[in-house]
Amino acid sequence: MAESIIVGINWGDEGKGRMVDLLTEKYDVVCRYQGGGNAGHTVINQYGKFALHLLPSGLFRPGTMNILGNGVAVDLESLWEEMQSVIEQGVDITPENLRISERASLLLPWHRELDSLEEARLKDKKYGSTKQGIAPFYSDKYQKKTILAGELFYPEYLLNHVKDLVEWKNLTITKVYGAEPYTVEQVYGWLMEYGEKLKPFICNTAKYLRDAQAEGKNILFEAQLGSLKDLDFGICPYTTSSNAIAAYAPVGSGLTTAKMDDIIGVVKAYSTAVGEGPFTCEMFGEEAEKLREAGGEYGAKTGRPRRVGPIDLVATRYGVQCQAATNIALTKMDVLSYMDEIPVCTKYIVDGEETDEFPFPVALIDAKPVIEYVPGWKVDISGVRNWEDLPQEARDYVEMIEKAIGCRIGYVSVGPERDSIIIR
Repeated sequence: MAESIIVGINWGDEGKGRMVDLLTEKYDVVCRYQGGGNAGHTVINQYGKFALHLLPSGLFRPGTMNILGNGVAVDLESLWEEMQSVIEQGVDITPENLRISERASLLLPWHRELDSLEEARLKDKKYGSTKQGIAPFYSDKYQKKTILAGELFYPEYLLNHVKDLVEWKNLTITKVYGAEPYTVEQVYGWLMEYGEKLKPFICNTAKYLRDAQAEGKNILFEAQLGSLKDLDFGICPYTTSSNAIAAYAPVGSGLTTAKMDDIIGVVKAYSTAVGEGPFTCEMFGEEAEKLREAGGEYGAKTGRPRRVGPIDLVATRYGVQCQAATNIALTKMDVLSYMDEIPVCTKYIVDGEETDEFPFPVALIDAKPVIEYVPGWKVDISGVRNWEDLPQEARDYVEMIEKAIGCRIGYVSVGPERDSIIIR
């Protein structure tokens, strides 16, 4: 039996989906344990190209069970539409390969609206939300003001619960933001429309996971975003509203006895970020545009151009520590092949002094990068499948990162396709 987890080490967008898709042939169960539809995992395989937002990335492996755990923000409407999109591309989705925790809270239409209303109120002080309702949802969850997926099986109770929530939520919607109030019929009708479609998938997934563990099945946990977007350890307030670190997996999955044998942290060979907030190593101008175009750096959910920069060894080392990573997958190495010299952010300058420790969030605002350059390899490496066949400069780059972050790099990705990988 193996229990492993794939997590992001930096700002998210590192390529976790392609790693889950690659590794799921070894696992019987893939479980998402936090976050919602506010980020995308891009997967390319024999079925085509997919940008998954809520669905676990193990759906493309026959015989693999995929679970949305109790820590996930489940938007019934978005989930159903995403399922139909994947099904249309020839992938079967049934209760035999997808299950939703009955204890998962439901993200409601007013959460998305409140997200947009608050960003508009903040104006130039906005946090860069994807407007998928994630912050309002988690706020309500911790106020115990959400609906559990399992309540769909108790319509009379659900109706009374909706009445209470509508009365409460309209106080904020109308009095704080001056927006139109919701009606009970509107919210209950939405729940019935999409809830009836998804009820066959909702069950006691914690029991399923416990049984799978007892039977010695291999379980892979899939995280959203990365260490620097974690609510507690990230660059607050420019974070998500859930815990994106490996330590949360036993809680968010419902398998409280989970013990991670392998924590695989995904790191991009350069840095990218979406949204607002400090990004110390950021590139600008023509240099940035070349890297953005070479890597196709546009958000899988929003389509927004990602901010780009060289690999940030300070942030990456910190991310490895937050995740307690035991293994690293370095992605998009092939993108750097056009560079004569490759920039690397080796330290920060904070308050006039160099440091290799990741600073407190407020101190990041004025932090400056220390950039060094290493030789590039200037050849196409996308067809390489063996470590020994990489140019020496590419191997040196990998080993430099490995030494700086204090964690072995076991996977080197040289393309988005499932088999574009070097396993060391």
